[in-house]
Amino acid sequence: MTSNFQLPPCSILLLAGGRGQRMGGQDKGLLVWQGLPLIAHLHHLTRGLSDDLIISCNRNLEKYALYADQLVHDDNSDFPGPLAGIRAGLAVARHPHLMVLPCDVPRIDAELLTAMREAACQQPDKPLMLRQGEHWEPLLCIIPVALAGEFETAWNEGERSPGRIMRNLGAIALQCPENDRRLANLNTPELLSLHGSVPE
Repeated sequence: MTSNFQLPPCSILLLAGGRGQRMGGQDKGLLVWQGLPLIAHLHHLTRGLSDDLIISCNRNLEKYALYADQLVHDDNSDFPGPLAGIRAGLAVARHPHLMVLPCDVPRIDAELLTAMREAACQQPDKPLMLRQGEHWEPLLCIIPVALAGEFETAWNEGERSPGRIMRNLGAIALQCPENDRRLANLNTPELLSLHGSVPE
């Protein structure tokens, strides 16, 4: 396996936008889990992997700025979905690849992030997505920044699904076990509480 220091640099985008509908309208990235905001857990995990840490957020910019090298956000007030954040991240990324992670997967670990980067290196011109069984995880991905134009074209044609765009671009999969605990989306108060009560 490739050592971390041998992997080419990548920019990292943490998705923290959205309405937080499942959280009663609260800003999900700032909700506390095991004593820290969700965004702090992702920051701790990714900070050492990149000198270009980007956060996509639509509110509380001053709080998110503490965890990022760059902030991106949409001027559109209707929370147009994660593809808007991904497009914004691709537009400012300083490295040839952009790793995308949602803020509500604090159990993801360094081993999986390394595996993603290693797999992406095998076919550097293709997007990479995680997959559990037959289910793609389009918000856990690595995208070649050179494909930003294709994302823009798809957006302008009305596409709003990042997964569909990447599959149309020949995405490769990094297979994970079914119900991989590391990929648990803590996107409801019940899940946040349930997983917070389980020791690490």
